[in-house]
Amino acid sequence: MSSPSSVPFAISLGDPAGVGPEVVAKAWTMREARALPCFFAVGDPASIAAVWNGPLREIADPEDALKAFPDALPCLRVTDAGPVTPGEASVDGARAALQALEAVVGLARSGSAAGIVTAPVGKTQLYGVGFSHPGQTEFIAERCGVSAENAVMMLAGPSLRVVPITIHLPLADVPAALTIDLIRARTIATARGLQRNFGIAKPRLVMTGLNPHAGEQGALGREEIDIIAPAIASLRAEGIDVTGPHAADALFHARARKTYDACLCMYHDQALIPVKTLHFDDGVNMTLGLPIIRTSPDHGTAFGIAGTNSANPGAMIAAIRMAGDAALHRRNRDAASACD
Repeated sequence: MSSPSSVPFAISLGDPAGVGPEVVAKAWTMREARALPCFFAVGDPASIAAVWNGPLREIADPEDALKAFPDALPCLRVTDAGPVTPGEASVDGARAALQALEAVVGLARSGSAAGIVTAPVGKTQLYGVGFSHPGQTEFIAERCGVSAENAVMMLAGPSLRVVPITIHLPLADVPAALTIDLIRARTIATARGLQRNFGIAKPRLVMTGLNPHAGEQGALGREEIDIIAPAIASLRAEGIDVTGPHAADALFHARARKTYDACLCMYHDQALIPVKTLHFDDGVNMTLGLPIIRTSPDHGTAFGIAGTNSANPGAMIAAIRMAGDAALHRRNRDAASACD
């Protein structure tokens, strides 16, 4: 695989004390075996050197990554994270993670990067340096001028794609947060994202209920009747292939997963438990609805194993591959549109 138009992908290193630098370096060592597109790291090169003794080359411009990539991991320095001790988060490290994130978004928006992959950050540390967003997804959406409800977090593995309608909320707050408009916005963004980033011309979507057994026709709750079903009806009237609300406990076995391209879930754990059970080591977080491509490995900083050379790079590799595939799908879709 090669980057579209020979433009490399930018990877923010995340928290310097987390496993981000390690899994990025390991992904580079497997670039040929896994047919990865050209990419470069963004952050403090010292965070990579602290956990890896492979070939590392500082670059001054994203274009330099194309020449460096075959022989060394390219890294664009945007900050000094201070002394880096794997596993020990710091204020300087949090600032470095935030600056790297800012940088990769700017590079993608300017066209200097074909897309971005974001390594994990420590939110507690970020909040301490003024970060005010629930997560990287919301931050990136704001920087791209996209409203929060139109930036959709999709978690994807080889056999399952899920989208949580509500994300980082206490479970007690979920029923009040569910609205017909929110469900519609998330579903429309999901359908368009599958078309644009995955090349699925007519996406097949399913939607869970909120309550056990999808509410048992109101016996176990009315959200399905009052909110979810009306949203589905309006979406179907607009030509979107979505069914439900379905009982969530029957949607994730092997036979069921073959019947849809993505499952929309009502809350965080309803979506993430099945995808992490099936794809813990190769799950990817992709943000749909953005003008840029953004993926991320579906795991955290793992401070407890940082620096032990035991972090599995599977999810980072999958995130890089998915970003590359999305870029190719977008290019093919744009080319087809130009010929119409």
